[in-house]
Amino acid sequence: MKNFAMTGLAGYVAPRHLTAIRDTGNRLSAAVDPNDSVGVLDEFFPQAAFFTDFERFDRHLERLRRGPVEQRIDYLSICAPNYVHDAHVRLALRIGAAAICEKPLVINPWNLDALEKMESESEGRVFAIRQLRYLPGIAKLKQQIEGEGSGFFHDVVLSNITGRGRWYDYSWKGLTERSGGLVVNIGIHFFDLLLWIFGPVKVCEVHLSEERRAAGYLELKRARVRWFLSIDPEDAPQPWSPGGMKERSLRVDGMEIDLAGEVERLHTRAYQEILAGGGLGIREARPAIELVHRIRSTPAGGRREHVHPRLSRNREADR
Repeated sequence: MKNFAMTGLAGYVAPRHLTAIRDTGNRLSAAVDPNDSVGVLDEFFPQAAFFTDFERFDRHLERLRRGPVEQRIDYLSICAPNYVHDAHVRLALRIGAAAICEKPLVINPWNLDALEKMESESEGRVFAIRQLRYLPGIAKLKQQIEGEGSGFFHDVVLSNITGRGRWYDYSWKGLTERSGGLVVNIGIHFFDLLLWIFGPVKVCEVHLSEERRAAGYLELKRARVRWFLSIDPEDAPQPWSPGGMKERSLRVDGMEIDLAGEVERLHTRAYQEILAGGGLGIREARPAIELVHRIRSTPAGGRREHVHPRLSRNREADR
């Protein structure tokens, strides 16, 4: 049984990590969050030490590191806001633990170089969560593309609309300096999939860059990709209702790729791989982090023939 600690316990994604820790037969020893609404612990690990002060949590982990081997933290699960991921990964490495970090591993690619150096000097490892890679439809597509000859080139249309209320704009997620903006906080999983399946970037165009909507075009080694991301309920195919709405679509050469699956359990798959000696590290996380930084740095413009179908319809309607 391995000992886990967690940052960001009160956040949206933490229950998936708690489930993964429990279902892989391990234990949460300590957790921290400035918000004390953490009754979720009663369902999973009621005996875990809990802190609202990060400095006290840090000291607690340090005491465990200096104590008996069986009490030391083996893994630190990082579910905190994006802008502190780098610091929390460093904490894990400093106490000799492995970091299991939610997306994005870091916001800016230059932070990866320093983490790689620190990882090489530490007993710990750095793992990035990319749970969508485990979706059955994605695994099937990846296998299909790998089985093709190098001459195959695909047309891809990615659409992801996840309605969010006005609260989003006032939370850390709506602050670009803390989340990285929409293409980082929402898009990085999808860009990771595209790069993983179709290869590195040759061309990057940005057609729309707003706080709640973004769109662009990528030319990858094996595909042309038109992408659209939105958290604006007005982009929904049907009226927004309590509980939100989602439209997640990946079309390859006109064929819809099945993105269905037990999303809540995909983190457990990722944990199982990590605990078995696998998992995705800094090297695997780097391409998507570099791409989203490139997208964020690219002025809106690009060629008309490359725009996403949704933008094409909008332009026609505006005439």
